[in-house]
Amino acid sequence: MAASNINRVILTGNLTFDPELRSLPSGTSVCKLRVAVNTRRKNNATGDWDDKANYFDVTVWGAQGENCARYLAKGRPVAIDGRLEWSEWADKETGKNRSKVEIVADTVQFLGGRDDQGGGGGGQGGGFTPRSDVPVDTGDFAPTPAAAPASAPADDDIPF
Repeated sequence: MAASNINRVILTGNLTFDPELRSLPSGTSVCKLRVAVNTRRKNNATGDWDDKANYFDVTVWGAQGENCARYLAKGRPVAIDGRLEWSEWADKETGKNRSKVEIVADTVQFLGGRDDQGGGGGGQGGGFTPRSDVPVDTGDFAPTPAAAPASAPADDDIPF
């Protein structure tokens, strides 16, 4: 029996520009997004944790894409659930083959409030602040000292 393949992406981040909506000749809507997601890495030279931004191109089809264009704006936090798709083409100027990997969204969840545009003012609480999965203070994960072993109960102390 062959193993099945899994192509699933789930991420949260902030939009880096306003959504770009267009319609295909067939009438189908397609919306392009770019999402910035921070990754935290330890700097070996300083021992500090540094944030590194990763940028992902996202395509949203149909009515969901129209809603993204209508309600989202640059800086707005979103959660994306989708799949990776690889495409290849020949560059018109150089003739060289080019390729890219993008995310095709199955669902886009709008995070934060309606007035919250990326947490920088505007909204009064309730906003979403993306956080890294790597802790700032690794002391949070320091092992706790083991408690001193309790003395064994005497046979007379056992009720059965």
